[in-house]
Amino acid sequence: MRSVERTLRTRAVRPLGAGTRPSVTVVIPCFNYGRFLPDAVESVLTQEGVDVDVVIVDDCSTDNSLAIARALAARHPAVTVLAHTVNQGPVATFNDGLERVGGEFLVRLDADDLLTPGSLARSTALAYAYPSVGLVYGHPRHFEGKPPAHRSRVRSWTVWPGRQWLGDRCRDGYNVITAPEVLMRTSVVERVGGQMPLAHTHDMEMWLRMAAFSDIGRVGGADQAWHREHAASLSSRKVDRIKDLAERRAAFDVLFSGPVGVIPEAPTLRCLAQRAIARDALREACHLLDRGKATEDVLERLVTIAGEVEPAGGRLRGWRQLERRRALDIDRVSSRPWYVAAALGRRLRNELRYLHWTRTGVYGPSRPLSAGPR
Repeated sequence: MRSVERTLRTRAVRPLGAGTRPSVTVVIPCFNYGRFLPDAVESVLTQEGVDVDVVIVDDCSTDNSLAIARALAARHPAVTVLAHTVNQGPVATFNDGLERVGGEFLVRLDADDLLTPGSLARSTALAYAYPSVGLVYGHPRHFEGKPPAHRSRVRSWTVWPGRQWLGDRCRDGYNVITAPEVLMRTSVVERVGGQMPLAHTHDMEMWLRMAAFSDIGRVGGADQAWHREHAASLSSRKVDRIKDLAERRAAFDVLFSGPVGVIPEAPTLRCLAQRAIARDALREACHLLDRGKATEDVLERLVTIAGEVEPAGGRLRGWRQLERRRALDIDRVSSRPWYVAAALGRRLRNELRYLHWTRTGVYGPSRPLSAGPR
């Protein structure tokens, strides 16, 4: 199956004909989300143009989730239920569901999230047009309360060579995918395996691992899923910046300790990822100083994270920027106009990056692997 050689952006992908109905298995891990579960399942069963089956894996819920799941299975032959007798967490719950996957394609849908109408037809159309694509994603609509209106018109389709997309993620160090908007090719998942036991970045690590062995596609313009934000959701639990850096670093460590570690590009990719985390740590330290919110304890922890990759005084420009600030008293940095301007500039750049992500699904333009980090 030949991979694409360069990034392709096209409007030429057509909907699948009436005689073609891709099969999609949707695994729904559930823990105490009985109040959301029926809507999640309905958003799958009402998808048009595809044959779907649903595997609900209840992780020993203490509410009525299991009873609701079994009632849904009794009403819908396409729904099956697995029940844990001991709570095992989201990673093991999803991985158990993988054992029941029978579809050509696979979706992981948390019980509090929803697929938008037409989501699977759009994703599978792209996957069928480009058989080398192992993962398709799109734009997720985040919401609280009632799902908002969604966009259904596809304006573009993008296919990246997998290792080019992986290189870009290593270079910027961030995850660009939420989760429910992803369609995976089952054969690729079988090749690379399920999720690894990471607290917050298990999804991220799996997307990166898949990109090492397949191309990556994106549906542009349409909203592919609704992602619910509420107090109990994993994504809404606040993770401090230091913990976030540690979690992302752990994702890359796990990534390169597995099968991705033996691909020819691995040394370059690992270097890019490590320096991205170090660069982010130094930027965060400078930003806290510029805003007058730094403490010596936090600064030392950020410097430690950066220094574990590159010793102080290395090639990263962030070291020099931080040294200039630390030469002053902490409470004096935020009174300097140029450092106030730097904080505002950083905020503007972050907002522009976010806008670029909403349009393209990535935080910046793609660059060849030979282009090293700055």
